[in-house]
Amino acid sequence: MGSMTDSFAPTVADAGLLAAAKPSPLGDPNGPPAASAPRSPGRPGQRQWLRDLLLVAALAALVALAWQIGEEGWVRPQERLGYWVGVAGASMMLLLFLYPLRKYAGWMRRLGKVKAWFWFHLAMGVFGPWLILVHAAFRTGSLNATVALYSMAIVVASGVVGRFLYVRLNSHIEDALATLQAVQRRGRLAEEAGGPSALHYAPPVEQRLKDFEAREIGGQPTRLRDLRQVMLLPMQRRFALWRCLRDLRAPLAARAAAGRWSADEQARRRRRAQRLVDDHLEAVVQVARRQAFGRVFALWHIAHLPFIYLLVISAVVHVIAVHAY
Repeated sequence: MGSMTDSFAPTVADAGLLAAAKPSPLGDPNGPPAASAPRSPGRPGQRQWLRDLLLVAALAALVALAWQIGEEGWVRPQERLGYWVGVAGASMMLLLFLYPLRKYAGWMRRLGKVKAWFWFHLAMGVFGPWLILVHAAFRTGSLNATVALYSMAIVVASGVVGRFLYVRLNSHIEDALATLQAVQRRGRLAEEAGGPSALHYAPPVEQRLKDFEAREIGGQPTRLRDLRQVMLLPMQRRFALWRCLRDLRAPLAARAAAGRWSADEQARRRRRAQRLVDDHLEAVVQVARRQAFGRVFALWHIAHLPFIYLLVISAVVHVIAVHAY
């Protein structure tokens, strides 16, 4: 597990060459941000959250449909239709093992892309268990059948969690690191930048940004920190942003008075400072969460396996018992 975990934990310094190889997408450091400049390319869009909600809604609808079929008695396990529905579901669940088998069979690696295999694995993992639910009608007649049904439910639930993590790992950590490096260069917030930062007139804000980055990216990662970053870090970022923007008001007002800025100039500089703070916090969040998702995915993979073995054993015993008795 160590090697897998370590592969998702590059440092900010590792992005130096990557960031230097491509222009900063965040605008001229000495001028107002361009109107067309993208906002933090690594920021997850609303489309991904919408897809997640649609997936959960679709799964809930399938479960409700299976429940309705069982309540109406349209499919009964002891009848011929129910028997073949169970066979179809079990066959689809056997096809699930083609995805992990592909990692070990060299000839299978040439058959399609990993992403296509993953989605095939996900489809079999949804419709196979659904047919088993229809076959069983949410009822169990023996201890072994109960173990098989609940093991299947746990495997499917953990598979949905795995899909959630996989999609987020698909966004490359290098892009997030390069974005953070670009923001640091624009605001001269990196330790090696030299000279005053773009926020030198607001030391509390400057220090808060550095502390946020050191806390979320630096240091030794722990399981507790990983889970916090996965679940709570976006909300903590909002709170940190609110505090930074609050602490910017007085220094900006003092500079405006000293420099006799016009109202337009003051608004322009305020927007630029707020944009820098917002982009820096968001870039740190994207790097930290991608690293955390990688480590949680490695942990999830280990927890996922025992339930698969339990499911296979109980399913085999169930099939033998059905045909023997």
